[in-house]
Amino acid sequence: MLDFQVSLYVASAILALYYLQNLIRRSKVRHPPSPLSLPFVGNMFSIPPGHEYVSFAKIGKQLKSDIVYLEILGHKHIILNSAEAISDVLEKRTASYSSRPPVPMVKDPSLMNWPGNLPLMEYGDAWRHYRRIMNNWLSIRAVAQFNDFQEQQARFLLRRLLSATNHVQPFEHIKDEINFALGSMMLQLAYGYKPKTPQDPFMKELQLTVHNVTSASMQTNFLVNLFPAMAYIPDWFPGTGWKVTAREYGAQKEKARKEPYEWVKSRVATGTHQTSIIGSLLQDHELLSGSSAAEREEWLKEIGVTTFGAGADTSTTLLINFIFAMVVNPDAQARAQRELTSLLGHAVLPKMSDKKRLPYIRNLIDEVLRLYPVMPFGLWAVIPVITKILKCLIPIGFWTPRFHVHQPLDGVDGEYILQTIDLKYERHPTNQSLCMATSKCPGFHFAEDSAFIITASMLSIFTFLQKKDINGDVIVPQAEPERNSMIFELKPFEFELRLRSEEHRQLVLSTSADGI
Repeated sequence: MLDFQVSLYVASAILALYYLQNLIRRSKVRHPPSPLSLPFVGNMFSIPPGHEYVSFAKIGKQLKSDIVYLEILGHKHIILNSAEAISDVLEKRTASYSSRPPVPMVKDPSLMNWPGNLPLMEYGDAWRHYRRIMNNWLSIRAVAQFNDFQEQQARFLLRRLLSATNHVQPFEHIKDEINFALGSMMLQLAYGYKPKTPQDPFMKELQLTVHNVTSASMQTNFLVNLFPAMAYIPDWFPGTGWKVTAREYGAQKEKARKEPYEWVKSRVATGTHQTSIIGSLLQDHELLSGSSAAEREEWLKEIGVTTFGAGADTSTTLLINFIFAMVVNPDAQARAQRELTSLLGHAVLPKMSDKKRLPYIRNLIDEVLRLYPVMPFGLWAVIPVITKILKCLIPIGFWTPRFHVHQPLDGVDGEYILQTIDLKYERHPTNQSLCMATSKCPGFHFAEDSAFIITASMLSIFTFLQKKDINGDVIVPQAEPERNSMIFELKPFEFELRLRSEEHRQLVLSTSADGI
């Protein structure tokens, strides 16, 4: 009896200690803060109007929190607003949170009908298979084979930009030329196809597809992404014009996927193809072994469109954002040009082999990515289990790896790289969380090399200057987004494009530019 009582006391003590431990642990774990919530609609009316990433940034600032929890009409969302929070998920738990939530506007068969869209693909065997295929071409070692090609494309762009020095309002012209140069680069990489003009049909269709899908993926653009049951509303019901839009997007998307694929397929059949990802995969029967002919074709069409979209639209946005940063930070631009002159010599174009010799320019690109991120909102992903991020208990639902424009580095002034002297290249941890998670993106290394050679080449030949108004006052442009989209596209801004000297013009004209 005594032994039983002792055992009971010991067991009770253990249970009490266990309960106390859990109580202490629970007190250290907090749920993320949330704005005012109402029955049924949740936080819907607490979200400020306007662009999504700006609205969510305002909420984080109001709540003074790096992590914000929102529940909108039953949908749970986690907003990450700091480098630490983003890094905790993107870099430490990438595999766990790589799956995507349903995006009915894009994936539903009755709407855009794009269930195989690779960036929105759910994590699984197909996702891993795609990554393996792309790593064969775009790993850090594999991309070195494209360095000469990237140099040619940079010189091709310089030639086309010469005419923009005569424009009073050069923004649209420069954006079009950058769009064409990068579109040409990605068409050649994906299909071995060289467009002749910016109006090339393959390029225009692919660009339109990227534009449509980045718009269709935004939750606030189409309510069906919040209420999937809306896909079953009859077409005759008033207010269903968005269904017509979705089907138009879908038909256009099929054209963009099919036509360049059929083009390279015919060239491979006749032995007249140029080296490209799709051309090589058409001949590599082992890499896609186990797939039916129809499945194989679908895979190759998806890889082609994704390769183009991942490199053309986002890289164009990065370069426009870079130009904006140079216009509003003339001292940083001047310092980058001094680095080019002192290390390479006067009127010398950079090469890919100079990358390690130009640390300030590399840091400058990283800083532009931090200040003006290409995808400030990232891609929505699914939280599969209850978890903790920075001691916050996160319920099952969605989160987004977004990064607020002008978010200062922890403990460092907001103009970190633009104002300090950096004698070596060292990527700050913040920047490793960019690019919808930068290094986690299959095409990151190719995009990084392209960004370096093009920005260094532009700075070696041109200067981007602030304009003056009729009163002689300097016009300092503001960073305003063009549309509510996953990609941060700037509205047109005023600046002047000027050659550094006539000698620099002759340098461009004397170089070989085989981009076309």
